[in-house]
Amino acid sequence: MSIATSEVAAPYAQALLSIAKSKDSVDELSQIAADLLDLIAESAGLSDFLENPIANTDAKRGVLNQILGDDANAQMKNFLMLLVDKGRIYLVRPILQQFQAQVRELKQTVLAEVISAIELSDEQKETVRQKVKGMTKANAVELETKVDPDLIGGVIIQIGSQVLDASIRGQLRRIGLQLGAS
Repeated sequence: MSIATSEVAAPYAQALLSIAKSKDSVDELSQIAADLLDLIAESAGLSDFLENPIANTDAKRGVLNQILGDDANAQMKNFLMLLVDKGRIYLVRPILQQFQAQVRELKQTVLAEVISAIELSDEQKETVRQKVKGMTKANAVELETKVDPDLIGGVIIQIGSQVLDASIRGQLRRIGLQLGAS
């Protein structure tokens, strides 16, 4: 995310957090934001449509209404419609990402990106969560998991700029470096 995008997205993210706090719906709006971010990430067509400056605002409103459904959270729906009206819906992804980061900060939750060779079981995810909690002293840990079969086995855990590489690929690379050094 560019600095300019970040500077434009930040006030909107902060406004959404203020709304969430005032309506005591931080958890609900955070879950909706997570679901929307997943949907946008999975659908290049949706992402392209929302970012297209030429696309009709009424069409964007219609698509968002369809995605959210009739029983949608009023605060999130109004917020997204405001973004459409202000011509800022193309920033929905960075705004929601910043909102999520602000919610994590508020709740003293840390985000850990976990890359594994295979899909982790719920038990394995909980083990990772507890390990990260111990490392960071956070109240809670949010996991973002990805599968990369090239790892062969093990996991890579990234918390901010800190990386813990416990993958077989990483171990092989370290062994190769040690052999090359001797």
